[in-house]
Amino acid sequence: MDYKLTFKEFNKALKRGKLLGLKCRDCGKFTCPPKMACQECGSTNLDIAELNGSGKVVTFTVSYVPSEGREAEAPYTIVMVELDEGPWLMGNLTDIDPNKVTMDVIDRSVKLGLRSKVLPGDTYSIGGKEAEGGFARPTFVFA
Repeated sequence: MDYKLTFKEFNKALKRGKLLGLKCRDCGKFTCPPKMACQECGSTNLDIAELNGSGKVVTFTVSYVPSEGREAEAPYTIVMVELDEGPWLMGNLTDIDPNKVTMDVIDRSVKLGLRSKVLPGDTYSIGGKEAEGGFARPTFVFA
């Protein structure tokens, strides 16, 4: 069984500012980031779909201790966003100082930033051909 949307394709699209996911032909739900099967019903009957990148912040954390190799980024805000299409996606919130983030960001509307942050893999990431040119991390801004 082959992946309908590989990490390499997902990563490449994210670098171009497009958020790709998978739409299930059986239940109609979206899966993002891509997986082998629908995260709702488990079907492998999937089509690649472009998601709008908008949603609401479900939760967040501020990282003051980054993984090895990313020390220059700290501090940064990581958010879990429930996308309008349904799936939850983790990314960075970029238009607020991490030292000023409060619980007020919960339920705030956000959208995918114009540019995703491209990073080299940290010390513990597996590199290889699927991540050529670095990993793209979704960035969100307030809508």
